[in-house]
Amino acid sequence: MNAGSAISFPHRHLLGIEGLLPPQIEAILDLGDKYVEQSRRVDKKSNLLSGLTVINLFFENSTRTRTSFEAAAKRLDADVINMSVSTSSIKKGETLIDTAMTLNAMHPDVLVVRHSDSGAVQLLAEKMRGAVVNAGDGRHEHPTQALLDALTIRRRVGRLSNLTVAICGDIAHSRVARSNMQLLQIMGARVRVIAPPTLLPAAIDRLGVEVFTDMREGLRDVDIVMMLRLQLERMQGSFVPSVREYFRFFGLDREKLAYAKPDALIMHPGPMNRGVEIDSDLADDIDRSLIRDQVEMGVAIRMAVLDILTKSLRTEAGTTL
Repeated sequence: MNAGSAISFPHRHLLGIEGLLPPQIEAILDLGDKYVEQSRRVDKKSNLLSGLTVINLFFENSTRTRTSFEAAAKRLDADVINMSVSTSSIKKGETLIDTAMTLNAMHPDVLVVRHSDSGAVQLLAEKMRGAVVNAGDGRHEHPTQALLDALTIRRRVGRLSNLTVAICGDIAHSRVARSNMQLLQIMGARVRVIAPPTLLPAAIDRLGVEVFTDMREGLRDVDIVMMLRLQLERMQGSFVPSVREYFRFFGLDREKLAYAKPDALIMHPGPMNRGVEIDSDLADDIDRSLIRDQVEMGVAIRMAVLDILTKSLRTEAGTTL
C-alpha cells in the first residue's frame, strides 16, 4: 500500500524548511513513522518507486547523508545513480546549468543535491524537470536533517510543541542549525542558540531565537540539547582560540548538562568530534543520547520525502496503489 497516498503536499521540490506549513511537516513525519516500521522488518523493500530513477549528485563529500538517501531509494525499489563529482565534467569546467541540461537528458525523476554554495540547489531546481531535494547547500539549509531530527524528538518525547531546544556550537556555518531553527519554531518549540560570539551569524536575534554566549546559562532547564560540529573547513581565519579551549567552554560534558532538565536528551547531526563538541561518555549514554536514533530516522525520513515528491508521477503513470 502507498502510505503517502492520502497526503497533500503541494511542493514540487524540497529545497528548505522555509515555506512549509505545520500540516505539511506533520505529514512527512507521520509517513516517516511508517517507514521506520518498514525498515525494521526482515524484508525492508517495497516496489513503490519501481521504474523511477533517483540521482544522488554530491558536490561535497558526505558518506552519511548520501548513503542514507541511497538506502532510502533502494528500499523503495528505485534505480539509483551516484554521481562522483570529483571525476565528472563539472570538475573540468562544466557550468551548473550545463550539468542540469545533461541530467535532464537522462530523465531522472528525483535529483538529490549537495553543494557548497548557498542557492546552487535552487538554481538546479529551476532547470530540472524532475523533483529536486536539497541535501545541504552551503550555509543555507539542510531540510531532511531537520525533519529527521524532528522525527527523532517526536518519537522519544511524543511532541515538538512546548519544548525548549538548545542548539549549541558553530551556528554561523551550520545549515543544520538554520533548518532546525525554522522547523522547531514552526512546530511550536522554543529555540535557544548557544555559541561564542565569533560563531554567531549576524542578525541572529531576528530569527526568533534566544541567544546565549554562556553555555551553562543557555542550557538551564532545556529539554533537548542539540550539539553541532565545528566546521573548520568553512572557516577562514581563527574563530576559536584552540580546540581544547573550545571544549572547556562550549563542549558538552556532564557538568554542563546538569544545568538542563534532569531528563534532557542529547542530539548531534554527525559526524562527531569527540572531545571537541561532546564528551564520549555522553555521546554513548543510551539513556540520554539520541544520536543513533537520528541515523535510523534519516533513512525513514528520506523514504518519506521520496514517496511524497514522486506521488504525482506515480499517479500520472497509474501506479499509485
